[in-house]
Amino acid sequence: MFKRVLITEDHESANLSLQKTMKDLGIPHVQYVYYCDDALLQLKNALLAGDAYDLLVTDLSFEEDDRPQTIKSGTGLVEAARKLQPDLKVLVFSAEHREAIIAGLFNEFAVNAYVRKARRDAQELKIAIEHIFKNKQYFPAAYRQVIRQNNAHDFTPYDVTIITQLSGGMLQKDIPAYLQEKQIRPSGLSSIEKRLSQIKEALGFTKNEQLVAYCKDKGII
Repeated sequence: MFKRVLITEDHESANLSLQKTMKDLGIPHVQYVYYCDDALLQLKNALLAGDAYDLLVTDLSFEEDDRPQTIKSGTGLVEAARKLQPDLKVLVFSAEHREAIIAGLFNEFAVNAYVRKARRDAQELKIAIEHIFKNKQYFPAAYRQVIRQNNAHDFTPYDVTIITQLSGGMLQKDIPAYLQEKQIRPSGLSSIEKRLSQIKEALGFTKNEQLVAYCKDKGII
C-alpha cells in the first residue's frame, strides 16, 4: 500500500472521512492541507528531501477567503503537481456529478481515479486507492452506469483516452508514446489496436473515423 499521501481538502467534514479511510488502509504518513498552494509546496519539499509523496488526493473546488492563492482549483493543482512530479498518482474526491466534467478529468488531466462525495464514499475511496496502487484507473460506478444506459459499448477511461487522441488528430501509431508519458497501461500498439477493434466490432463500425464521430455525437468525448 502507499506510504505517503497528501490530501488537499478545505472542508473539515470531508477531511475526517478521508482521515478514517487512510487509517483503515494502514497508510503510515498522511499530510492534510487546506490550500492548493500549500499542497504544491509540500510536494516540492518532499521531493527535495528525497521522500516524495506517492498519492495526491484533492477536491476540485476550493472556497476563497482572505488568503490570496495562486492555484485556485483542483485541476490547477493536478496540472502543477504533474509538472513537478510526473509519476505522482492522483485521486479526485469531489461532489461534482456532471459526466462531461468527470470524463475531462481522465481525458485532459489523466487522473488515476475519481470518487464522488456521496453515500458510501468512504468505501468507494478504499476501492479506488487499492485500484491506483495496482496501477489501475478507477472510474466511478455511477458514471459507468450512465455510459451503459446510453451506449451499446461500455466505454472505459482507457477507451475514452485513446479515442480522444484519435479525435485530436494523433496517429494511432503515436498513441503508445502518449500513454507511456501519462503512465496509462496497457500502452503497447497491439493492445490499442485490439481494443479499438473490439469497440468497432461491438458498435458495427469498420473505421476509426466512424468511431470518433459516434463518440462526439454521443458526448463521450
